[in-house]
Amino acid sequence: MTHPFLWAHRGASCCAPENTLAAFFEAIASGADGIELDIHLSRDGVPVVIHDDTLDRTTDGCGAVGSETLQQLQRLDAGSWFAAEFAGETIPTLDVVMESFAGRLRLNLEIKELGAGMAVLELLSRYPSADIVISSFDYALLYRLRAADPGLPIAVLCDSSSWRCALQVARDLSACAFHPAADHVSRPMIAACRHRGMPVFVWTVDEVDTARSLARAGVAGFFTNDPMTLKAALRFPVHVAQ
Repeated sequence: MTHPFLWAHRGASCCAPENTLAAFFEAIASGADGIELDIHLSRDGVPVVIHDDTLDRTTDGCGAVGSETLQQLQRLDAGSWFAAEFAGETIPTLDVVMESFAGRLRLNLEIKELGAGMAVLELLSRYPSADIVISSFDYALLYRLRAADPGLPIAVLCDSSSWRCALQVARDLSACAFHPAADHVSRPMIAACRHRGMPVFVWTVDEVDTARSLARAGVAGFFTNDPMTLKAALRFPVHVAQ
């Protein structure tokens, strides 16, 4: 019997604007075990927390994230698009997130491109006790990061039915976890990961019945936009298939 681990996907993004400090504090209040967040670089090379490589969807700015300096990015409103009460939320730097949340819960940093990955490695050297995982869909990037830091906790993201190829990458990298999309999870995948001692964390799961079914099948946890609801639904141990 076990309790599934809950990653708050971009924070508790069902009730606060994604990838903002408000969403991350809400994740803690919701009982999440960890926070997943996304990293890009500003024009002046600072790791900032935002999912898209453009500003249009989640801020009142437009254009590429990497075309703006940190000072310009932090003038933008990253909250009003979600609800008026979040007006004035800014794009946080990874440094601020680490200062605020490292040591409080686990952090999953999804890296989009190599430059951001190398900048993140440099920043993490200032937080040696932080409980972090680095994940990416870019396997070449992950190989480069592994070469740069043999001890880096790495997870492999998978959004394909060709999960065996992704799992081989995870084995090559000595990954600490496998992160498949919910619609590609299968019992053979879970069994193959279990055989290799590699926990499976599934994204993105907000539906309670889906979470219960996957938990019974043996996944270690979920990425969810709604950690409070899943926490309540899964608060009792679940019997895991052997």
